[in-house]
Amino acid sequence: MSRPTPRTATGALLLAGLVLLGGCADPTDDPRTSPAASAPQNIRYCPAPMEPPLAPGTPCISQDPDQKYAENHGYRRQAELTPQERAGAQGAAERLGRTLRGLAAKPAGEDEIRAAAAAALGLSPQDVEYRAGAPGPGGLPRDIALGGGTGKVCVNGLIGADGTATAEVAGRTLDGTCLPGLGGH
Repeated sequence: MSRPTPRTATGALLLAGLVLLGGCADPTDDPRTSPAASAPQNIRYCPAPMEPPLAPGTPCISQDPDQKYAENHGYRRQAELTPQERAGAQGAAERLGRTLRGLAAKPAGEDEIRAAAAAALGLSPQDVEYRAGAPGPGGLPRDIALGGGTGKVCVNGLIGADGTATAEVAGRTLDGTCLPGLGGH
């Protein structure tokens, strides 16, 4: 024997069915799929030098290789530092340079180099960015870049392939690091 279904349950099922069926919209109604959405505001590429120029004030996408290169490497740009910010970090740069010159003359591993650089910069070792190349003869540190700092001010150091060591004050990159990214394609 079947049980009668109350009217409210039947009405709720009917309403749910209508919502589900009514919710199926035509995909062409989606503004993201319209031809206007795929064309960014009718902006075209800027004309090449041999083509007729656009009207003044007409926006266009640059084809200048130098500009494209600059945009592609924008992540390497560094924050601008005031003379006071540079001067305030100069002592740390000098300490880091002395430390790196001492490390370049003896075999040292990453942990030792990080700890020494951190002490020179007044940071903890995990706050020092470290990028190593191939070790030199006898385990001497070579091709090592490191950096650290606070805020937008960084002090970056380098032990070169020939064992020379340098350090400088630099602005933090737009990526938020002290060492600029390597990039590459």
